[in-house]
Amino acid sequence: MILNDFFSMLSYDFVIKALLVGVCISLCSSLLGVNMVLKNKAMIGDGLSHVAFGACAIAACLNWAPLLVSIPVVVIAAFVILKLSEKSKIHGDSLIALFASSSLAIGYIVIKLGGLNKDLDSYLYGNIYMISTTELILTLVLTVVVIASFIIFYNRIFSITFDEDFSKSSGIKTELYNVIISVLCAFTVVIGMKVMGTLLITSLIVFPVLSARQIFKTYKHVVIASAVISVLCFVIGIFTNLAVDLPVGATIVVINLIVFLILLITGIIRKRIRVV
Repeated sequence: MILNDFFSMLSYDFVIKALLVGVCISLCSSLLGVNMVLKNKAMIGDGLSHVAFGACAIAACLNWAPLLVSIPVVVIAAFVILKLSEKSKIHGDSLIALFASSSLAIGYIVIKLGGLNKDLDSYLYGNIYMISTTELILTLVLTVVVIASFIIFYNRIFSITFDEDFSKSSGIKTELYNVIISVLCAFTVVIGMKVMGTLLITSLIVFPVLSARQIFKTYKHVVIASAVISVLCFVIGIFTNLAVDLPVGATIVVINLIVFLILLITGIIRKRIRVV
C-alpha cells in the first residue's frame, strides 16, 4: 500500500522536480566533497551555506530574487575565503567560523527586522517541494559542469587533492583548480539550501565521503562509492518522507549517519579479520 502511494506521488510535478534536484545536488556534493574532505576543508561548505543564508535573508527583505542575489555573494565569499586562508594570519576553521557565525547572525537579524519569521524554517531546513523551474535548470547545468570537470580534469584534481606543492612544481595551476572547485561548491551549496537548508547542507558534502572511506581506499573507488551512497541516501530519504511525513533534510542526514555507522563497523570487522 505504501509503495503504491509512493508511485502515485510520482505523478505530481513538484515531486519529480524534488527528486531530480535532490539527486543532482547529492551527486555534486559528494564529488566535490571528496576533494574537500581529503584536504581537510570540508567545513567550507558550512561557512558558505551560512553566507547564503545571510544573502537570502537580505534579498527577501528587499523583495529581490534570493537565488540571483545569493549565488554571486557566495561565489565571492568562496573566493575570499580561499585567498584569505592562503595569505592571512587567520587560517582554516577559524576563518570559516568567522564567516559562518557573522553571516548567520546578520541573516537572523535581517529576518527579524523584516518580519520574515515565518520563512525562517525554509531558510534553515530547506523546502525541497518548492523547487522552481529555474532552480531545476540551474541544477541540471551545474551537474553537467561538475561531472564534466571531474572527467576532463580528473588527474589534476587527484594531484592537487593529495600533494598541492608537488602539483604546483609540476606546472599544474593549482590556484585555478582550487578556485574552480570552490566556485562549483558555492553553486552547489546555494541551490542545495532548498534541499537541505543552511544547517544541514554540509552533511551532503561530508557524510558520503566518510562512509566510502570506511570500505574503499583508492581515490577512484572513494569518488564512485561516495556518489552512489549520496544518491541512494537521498532517494531513501525522499521515500521515507513521502511514506511517514518526516522532515526531509533531517531524515536524509539520519540515513547518511546510519550508512556511515554500518560501513564503519564493517570496516573495523574487515580489519580484524585480516589481522587474524
